[in-house]
Amino acid sequence: MPHDHHDHLSPSGHPYRPDNDEPLSYWQTMEIAVRELLIEKGVSTAAEINAQIDAMDARSPADGAQVVARAWTDPAFRDRLLANGSDACREMGFDIGALHLIAVENTAQIHNLIVCTLCSCYPRNLLGMSPDWYKSREYRSRAVKEPRKVLAEFGMTLPEDVQVRVHDSTADMRYVVIPARPDGTDGWSVDRLAGLVTRDSMIGTGRVKTP
Repeated sequence: MPHDHHDHLSPSGHPYRPDNDEPLSYWQTMEIAVRELLIEKGVSTAAEINAQIDAMDARSPADGAQVVARAWTDPAFRDRLLANGSDACREMGFDIGALHLIAVENTAQIHNLIVCTLCSCYPRNLLGMSPDWYKSREYRSRAVKEPRKVLAEFGMTLPEDVQVRVHDSTADMRYVVIPARPDGTDGWSVDRLAGLVTRDSMIGTGRVKTP
C-alpha cells in the first residue's frame, strides 16, 4: 500500500492536504480513496492502518544483514536460505508476507546483481525502502544491458573470469544477495558480522568490507 501521505492523516484517518499547492497524483488519490473506503466500511480503522504503515517504515537493511550474518555462520541455515528464502527468513521472525524471496550467493566465480526492469520491485519486507537510484530508468535498463559498467560506476570492477548474473525481480518474486564474507572475520559474532553488511551488498552493487 502506498504510504507517502500517512503523516497527513487526521485522527479520523482522513488525510490533510499537504501545505504546498501541488496536485495529488493518480496513485496518491487512489490510495486516499481506498483507505477512506476501508475505514468507512469498517474493514479497518485509521489506527490499524497507521500501525501497519509504521511497521513497514520500521523495516530496514539491518534485518537483511542479520539474515546474511547467520548464513555466514550457520551452514545449515545457509542451505535452507538458498532453498527457500521466504521460509528461512520467517524462521528468524521476519514477516515476508506472500512474497517468494530467492536468495542468491556471491562466490569467487559468480557475482549477482538485482534489478527490476519494469518498475521497482524490491524486498521491502526484509530490506526496507529501496534507494532512489534502484527505481531510476537508467539503472533499470543499464543493469541488464551493461552490468559490468554499472558495477564499475559503483566502484566494483570485476575480473573477466567472474560471471555476472542479473536477476530481474517481479511483483511476486524478489531477490536478495548473500554477499561474500570478508576475510579476517573468523570467530566474529553474528551481530558483529551483521554490522558489516550494507544494503548495497544485498542488492549486488557493493561489497562487504572489514573496517
